[in-house]
Order: sequence, then structure tokens, then C-alpha cells
Amino acid sequence: MNTDVMFSSKTDLWETPQEFFDRLNDEFGFDLDVCALPENAKCASYYTPDQDGLSQPWDGVCWCNPPYGRDIGKWVQKAYEENKKENNFIVMLLLARTDTKWFHDYIYGKAEIRFVKGRLKFGESKNSAPFPSMVVVFRPKMEMLEGLE
Repeated sequence: MNTDVMFSSKTDLWETPQEFFDRLNDEFGFDLDVCALPENAKCASYYTPDQDGLSQPWDGVCWCNPPYGRDIGKWVQKAYEENKKENNFIVMLLLARTDTKWFHDYIYGKAEIRFVKGRLKFGESKNSAPFPSMVVVFRPKMEMLEGLE
């Protein structure tokens, strides 16, 4: 297995730790992984980079651990917009970057935020990530919280 792709400063791809995902899946029961590689997809249904999850519909209960590069804001915006559709439920694993535009525009006051204690170990890495993480939950009808800013 190429761990350079799963845990390296050479890439913006960080494979979700399986045990971490399993605990969330027990809670939410995911239908679709909207941002996956075939070798690390967390759901039976998933979108690969070639399918471009940003241009696809996100229906049902969706899992998203997007690339952590410059386009991360596009993934967060897409989750926010897809959540406005009836009965869409989206859970994201993200960098805990509360100073970013995407955090304030699409998450703060609009979604449930769970900060991860400590640092995750992505993929099969023996080392912890060099950044903190958060789980963001866009539940159906989360727009009710938007006035809390």
C-alpha cells in the first residue's frame, strides 16, 4: 500500500482512519462517500476524483473527507448547499481551521461541530497528523441555526 498518498506533506489526500470512520458510521449509517479513491472508499457507493464529487448530487447520508488543499472550501460549500436539499445529511472530516472563510461562511452557526481530541493518524501512518481535526455534521433543517452568528 502506498502510504505516501495517505500520509504525507506531498499530498492533500488523508485517508480516514477506519476505526474512526466505523464509530461515525455506527452513529449515522452512511450511504455515499462523496470523495474517495477506489482503494479507500468507506461506503459501497462512492465518487472518485474522475467522477468529480463536486459536480455530482449528494443524496442520503453522505460521508466526506475531502482533499485538504486549496479547494477544501469548495467541498465545504458543496456540503452546505447539498444539505439544503430535502433530507440530505452530510458528515465531513476537516482540518480544524476556524480562522478560514469557508468555516465562517458555511459551518459556523450552520452545522454541528465536533472537535477531535488529539491528532488523528491517517491511513496506516504511525505518526499523528500535523494538524487538528473536526467533524462537521450538516443535519437536515440546519438552516434554523444560521441566526446564531
